[in-house]
Amino acid sequence: MVLGEQGQRRDVWAFYALTAFAAVMYAAPGEWIPALAPLRLALVTSGVAAGLMVMRRLGRAEPLYVDGSRGLSLIAFSTLAVASVGWSVNPEVTTTTGIELLKLTAIYITFVNVITTGRRLAVVCGALVLASVVTSVGAINWYLVGEDLVEGFRARWVGVYADPNHMAMNLALVVPLAVAFVARKGSGWLWRLACLTAAILAVAAIVVSHSRGGFIGLSVAMALWAIREKRRIQAIVVGSLFVVGLLVFAPQSFWQRNETVAEFHEDASAMGRVYAWQVASRISLDKPLLGVGAGGFRYAWPMYAPPEARRAYVAHNIFLDVIGELGWVGLLFFMVFAGGAAGGAFAASRDKEVGWQARALSASVVGYLVCDLFSGYILSAHCYVLFGLAAAAHRVARASEVADMQRVPASQGPVVATWEGSGHAA
Repeated sequence: MVLGEQGQRRDVWAFYALTAFAAVMYAAPGEWIPALAPLRLALVTSGVAAGLMVMRRLGRAEPLYVDGSRGLSLIAFSTLAVASVGWSVNPEVTTTTGIELLKLTAIYITFVNVITTGRRLAVVCGALVLASVVTSVGAINWYLVGEDLVEGFRARWVGVYADPNHMAMNLALVVPLAVAFVARKGSGWLWRLACLTAAILAVAAIVVSHSRGGFIGLSVAMALWAIREKRRIQAIVVGSLFVVGLLVFAPQSFWQRNETVAEFHEDASAMGRVYAWQVASRISLDKPLLGVGAGGFRYAWPMYAPPEARRAYVAHNIFLDVIGELGWVGLLFFMVFAGGAAGGAFAASRDKEVGWQARALSASVVGYLVCDLFSGYILSAHCYVLFGLAAAAHRVARASEVADMQRVPASQGPVVATWEGSGHAA
């Protein structure tokens, strides 16, 4: 009994630490409060959550849940990244990248082991939404005062949000989560107001970042959420307000930059992407199976870039980045992981308890992957947190389905699963 109570307490505290990590990821207090910088709050909170989760498992002699093919593929992917130091064009960078991927893998595994109920899933998603206000306000404030703007007009913020494209895609993923809370019938009005504010601020920050990929990813995510949401009329109204607000408040420079998508030959940023994709293609032809090593894309640039591409860029596409650095073997592992997380969120969308969250998460996952087509970054913690939430929603939905099947009286006969995922007695 004592061991059981200790395990329960560790599980609860692991959940608290994981929620704190989700909030710290967006609030980034160590980046703008100098006194907090040495504490490394993101590392500490995630480490505490993982440590308590493992202690609980060991204390109760429970096996670690690795999340099936999704988790195993991610473990294989990060292991391959560490092993790639053996053939890397820059072993030192590869070692660092491999270690970071192992940390992110541990975060993902922690998420799918700790978030085991719909309530926990909602709390962590809510923490992400509220904490995103800090990032949004920071970026908007820098834009208004003209501080440290990229290219003289593109807003950004501190830390991992210093790149406008990464900032935009990381904020885009919280918008469907926020509007799902707003549209949910059971949400209180105060909470709805807070989530609506967070969504508006996130969209405003994406606009002033002038990120074309972020705008496209957000648009796809919101359209998908509105189409799949069961309360269709309310979803369409929310989506329409989003479009109207964008049309009314977006600065002229935002529309001018998006117009350059059709004229990419005259856009240095767009041409940088074209060159990066050419480099990825040439690396793949030369080293198709295992690539040039994790983190080695920019260091392999001089060997594979066309003569006119004098500046080294990142791959600007997560799938081409993986192909270039870890080859088709790495891409296979990553696709099973990412596809499994997305598929899990879609499958969980039918669940009566977490379906409303899963529909928002599936929209966020799709929107994020669309952003990744233009600004890939395999070391983004936001990616693994989002996929971890999607996988956790799937796990909760499957547990609920099993429980429902077990509650069917034996007299009703065996349960037959329909295409909708519900159970009917034969």
